[in-house]
Amino acid sequence: MTDLRIRAAGPEDLDSVLAFWKTAAEGTSISDDRAGVERLVARDPEALILAERDGTLLGTVIAGFDGWRCHLYRLAVHPDHRRQGVGSALLDAAAERFAGLGGRRADAMVLVRNERAQHAWRAAGYAPEEKWRRWVKPLTG
Repeated sequence: MTDLRIRAAGPEDLDSVLAFWKTAAEGTSISDDRAGVERLVARDPEALILAERDGTLLGTVIAGFDGWRCHLYRLAVHPDHRRQGVGSALLDAAAERFAGLGGRRADAMVLVRNERAQHAWRAAGYAPEEKWRRWVKPLTG
């Protein structure tokens, strides 16, 4: 994958990232809008990591660090480029980022119904932690 370019997203990438997620990501989030992604990149310019080849977006991951824990969101690879190392390269970049920030453990948000993603996460060394449940309260109406 030497021709794969891994880099942080900038404000100029946000429209293409949002369009990409409609094709490559499973499900949608309340934050999947321009304002939400702009806030992410403004607050943490290195968090949204892109994988490109020849200027074409092939994958994304959000590698967020809150000062205590490392969180992974929106690992998405274009359907035509899956199982070619793109996801692994993104997760390696996220792990490198976390190590540089002093992170000690990463967690990932993975949809229960997304079996393909569960296989990919397991292959990357992640495992479900069944003793925990995510509790959610929307902050907007």
